[in-house]
Amino acid sequence: MAEHKIGIIMNGVTGRMGTNQHLIRSIKAIREQGGVKLKNDDTLMPDPILIGRNEKKLKALAEAHGIERYSTDLESALADEYNEIYFDSQTTVRRADSIKQAIAAGKHIYCEKPTATNLEGSIELAKLAKEAGVKNGVVQDKLFLPGLLKLKRLIDSGFFGEILSVRMEFGYWVFEGDWQEAQRPSWNYRKEDGGGIIVDMFAHWRYVIDNLFGNVKAVSCIGATHIPERVDENGETYKATADDAAYGTFELENGVIVQANSSWAVRVNRDDLLTIQVDGKEGSAVAGLRDCKVQHRVNTPKPTWNPDIENPFDFQAQWQEVPTNDVFDNGFKVQWELFLKHVFADEAFPWDLLEGAKGTQLSDLGLKSWEERRWVDVPEIKL
Repeated sequence: MAEHKIGIIMNGVTGRMGTNQHLIRSIKAIREQGGVKLKNDDTLMPDPILIGRNEKKLKALAEAHGIERYSTDLESALADEYNEIYFDSQTTVRRADSIKQAIAAGKHIYCEKPTATNLEGSIELAKLAKEAGVKNGVVQDKLFLPGLLKLKRLIDSGFFGEILSVRMEFGYWVFEGDWQEAQRPSWNYRKEDGGGIIVDMFAHWRYVIDNLFGNVKAVSCIGATHIPERVDENGETYKATADDAAYGTFELENGVIVQANSSWAVRVNRDDLLTIQVDGKEGSAVAGLRDCKVQHRVNTPKPTWNPDIENPFDFQAQWQEVPTNDVFDNGFKVQWELFLKHVFADEAFPWDLLEGAKGTQLSDLGLKSWEERRWVDVPEIKL
């Protein structure tokens, strides 16, 4: 058994998601477990170099997590042949230019989404990567959540029969930043900095819907900026120029209707920050981040609308938990391991930059639908 090291340029990991999900819970965790096990019993050991604009932050992050390499010089890191993979979790407005540099340097690409600020930019990245012959992937983490994996298992088993509709509720209250610190960075609420919940979340909803329920055919969306003024990290009041809520409806090619509400201005009165209810002829399910519960047709109550009497049903009690019959690792880490094996051992990895472009497309069309107040078709993307 041999150990193979692979250099990874990690750009933008001083941010919340980059630090927690990609560095600590993915790359560091993979290193601590002894690398990624390959089919021939060899192991693949990621060797990251942290890249960013603030050397002080990079140094502190590297020292805190046992990372030897860090730099503010992206060009030098790209010029080093030892570094085979370029990963990007910068803010959206910075991502595309850096990925172009990495493709030109012959690096394999793995990145957060949205991959660019508009569809044209995302398609360009997919074309450039294809022409350069570099392997590429986009983070599509929610596919690996335990709740959604249980939901996928139900779909594959035929539990629902014919699926009729899907209702997705996502969001939570993000404090305005005045009397309590906000849980999200201020750029999320400025359109000029790449912010907005449609740009952020429709990229997720595209791959969730496509992979679980069917291809998106058309979209109708209305957005809103419910809280027009917030306070930033420096205590300065600023105008929110981006949408903080979106109410979307998606028609799928197979006839399924998906409703998706996304909001950073909603107080949670449901089982989880994300819940997905699937209703089929044979049964229904509600999945959260980790759990999933079901109700089969034989267990479905038969209520009658009567507001003049107390409700005789305990509706919540009539659902059954789907058991956890497997060990679920961190979703970001699982996808990192798959991508590393894709690069080194040429194993399959379907979530490429073209899939990322589909997410950007849905965001763009959602914004267009809102602006024009109408349904918008979602055409196939061809490179």
